[in-house]
Parts: sequence; structure tokens; C-alpha cells
Amino acid sequence: MPNIKAKKIVVDTLGEPKIPIPDQLRPLLSEVGEVNLYVSEEILEPGEKGRYYVFEEAGPKEKIYFDPSKSKCAIVTCGGLCPGINDVIRSIVMEAHHQYKVAATIGIKYGLQGFLPKYGHNVYELTPENVSNIHEFGGTILGSSRGHQPPEEIVDALERMNINILFMIGGDGTMKAASAIWQEIKKRQMKISVVGIPKTIDNDIYFVPRSFGFDTAVSKAIEAIRCAHTEATGAPNGIGMVKLMGRESGFIACEATLAQKDVNVVLIPEQPFELDGPKGLLAYLKKRILDRGHCVIVVAEGAGQDLVRKELKQNNKEIPVDASGNPILGDICGLLREKIKEYFQEQNINITLKFIDPSYIIRSVPANANDGVYCQFLGQYAVHAAMAGKTNMVVTKLMEKYVYLPLSLVTKKRRKVNTNSSYYKAVLASTGQPHTFIND
Repeated sequence: MPNIKAKKIVVDTLGEPKIPIPDQLRPLLSEVGEVNLYVSEEILEPGEKGRYYVFEEAGPKEKIYFDPSKSKCAIVTCGGLCPGINDVIRSIVMEAHHQYKVAATIGIKYGLQGFLPKYGHNVYELTPENVSNIHEFGGTILGSSRGHQPPEEIVDALERMNINILFMIGGDGTMKAASAIWQEIKKRQMKISVVGIPKTIDNDIYFVPRSFGFDTAVSKAIEAIRCAHTEATGAPNGIGMVKLMGRESGFIACEATLAQKDVNVVLIPEQPFELDGPKGLLAYLKKRILDRGHCVIVVAEGAGQDLVRKELKQNNKEIPVDASGNPILGDICGLLREKIKEYFQEQNINITLKFIDPSYIIRSVPANANDGVYCQFLGQYAVHAAMAGKTNMVVTKLMEKYVYLPLSLVTKKRRKVNTNSSYYKAVLASTGQPHTFIND
């Protein structure tokens, strides 16, 4: 490996910490202030080379910036549901209350809407008593919403409520909103810390190897795949199709495929495919059915959107967008079911096709043990960062170390499956499918 100087990753701070850390946290102080870690191509984007980076290690610091007795925190959850949100909320509240003894922590209802008076959502105080059991339930006790809200009005609300620290739990869109909020805070020269906790079930936040909830999502996805396999093998020429989450990144589909060896075809957004032709998907399905008598297909929701858009165009229909401006995904599984049935009917081959969509079940369940532990650490380290005056940043886990990353880095692009990586090759080896369903 070439001798390349490690790149240092720096996060913003509000000022010099001058207040001694609470005595109960002193045993947790770490002598390691920075860690040198190698970030591989698997975490980066296709074409980017792995290299060493120097990160600030997460954890309590000798001096803190905010006076706990005069500090007020707010927590907001945004975007779609994901296993583990309540675990993170609980961890933040417990750490802030028991370890730092902050004056108050409040919950903002229904995402960023909760800051704006026009929506009329109430806020309420989060205490150890009212969050003690929330980790046993899925979803978020604070509710959530999608859509852009003016950062100027959000900062106005933070000022009215005398908030010192804002914890934002959400995905790529939420982290971009957090960055915009911080820019407005900075513009006004206010001393408010903004700390993000990356949340996306799709696992698609750049530079974050694993977002919380992903492990739980894969575990639940496996159950659906197992059922699809049972259905497929229970009928002559049976086809079981499972739709999994993954708007732009196919990590859940790939990971579930590796974990549950019954998958014969996996389709992800990163790998385009064709339906027709000698090397298209339909021809491959025919060969699979004739050879083995059944087939299990896993489809990430964002796969094959070019095919869906082509169908919409042929029918003179526009591509709709959601409240956040994201294109609403076309029904790729509906299109596949239609085309598969038509194709096999033309081939005079009788098939039985069963479709399973476990999406809302997967994202609404409580976190499993692995995600529960992960969420606990994320919440704790987020509080340590905020109390030390860190801002415009997120906390994540890299190579068994918890570190701080600037929002500008994690919002740079979406993380996607590298289809030339050894990881994706392992997925293909598991299914036995060709690298592409593209005709030459």
C-alpha cells in the first residue's frame, strides 16, 4: 500500500470547553483523543480508493462547554420509521439526565413540523420516567414527518424555547436539514449545538458503515424470504417474490440474500437490468424454472426504475414526487409480476407466483439486541459530543470505534452498493445469477 498521509477529519466546535466534567463521568475518560483508521472501498463510493483517516474518538471529555444546570436539550425525529429510534431517544435522555444532570430535555412532535407554530404540535418534556420502557416498542414516541421546513423558522423556535442543544435523528434528508439549520445558527452567531444521529433503514448514509435499524431490518427480511421460499417450493413452477426497502441502495436486499441462502435472483437499484432478450431477466427465470422448478426473487424497491419510467412515458404519465421532493418510486414489483405472468403464458408454462411485501412490518418493529446496543452507544456519545460543544456533526461507528463526522461529509452523497466489490460478488455467488441481465 502506498505511503499516503492520513487525512484528518475535523468537526466544528462552539468554543473552548472550560467547565469541568461531572465527577461521575471521570472514570469513563479516555486517554485516546484521536484514532487512525483505514476506510476501505466498501464504505466509500465506486472509484474511490481506500485510505487512512484520523478521526476524533467519541466519548466524555475532560472539560465541557455547556453548564448542565443551565442547559436545555431538544430531540426531533424525522423521515420514515426505523427500528431503534426509541432506543436512541431513551439513551439521550438517560445520559443527559443521569450523567450530566441537564436542566431539561424536550421532545419535538412530528419532525420538523413540530418547530413551526402553524402546525400546532405540542412539545413535552422527556424524563427518565416517561422514556424508561419506550425501547420495547417500534416507531418513535415523538412521531415523524417528511418535507422541507424553513431553517429560519426552526432557529426562531429554538431561540424562543431557549434550546442549547438540538439532537436530530434521521436519514440523508434530515442530515441536510441539520446542516441548513446549523448554517442559520452560525449566521446569527448563536451558541446552539446541532448533533445528528444517522438513521436510515436503507444503510445509505455516506461514510457510515452501518446505520442503526439495519440489522433488525435484515433479520425481519429473512423471515419474509423464508416464507417466499416455502411458497415457491410448495407449487409446481413456483415463484416467490419479496419486496424489500432500498430506494437508491440495495444493502438490505444484498445482506438478506447473503444471510438467507434461498434467494435465486436479487435486483438492486445500483444494477440496471433488462426484461427481454436472450440475457434478460425473463429468459433467465425460464431457465431457472425449467432446471429447478422454483425461484425466489428479492427486489429492492428502487430497482428497475428506468423500466417503470419507460412504462409511465408510454402511458403519458408523469413521475410524481413526495413532500420532500423525492421521486415517488414506481411499482417495480407490480411491473415484474405483470411481465413475468405474460411471458410464461406466452411460453405455455404454468407458474404460481406469490408476492410478499413486508416493508411496514420491517420498519415498525422494535430493535433487536444488536441494534439496541448500538443505539445505546450512539445516544450516549451524541450527548458527550454536544456537552463538549461539538456541533454540525454526527456520531457513528467505524471499525469498532465511535467517532465524530462533520455533516458536510455524510451529506456529500448517498452510499451505494459497489457492484464491482467482493461484497457484491459474494451476493451473486450466493444466488448463482449472472453479473447482469443486460443483452450485449
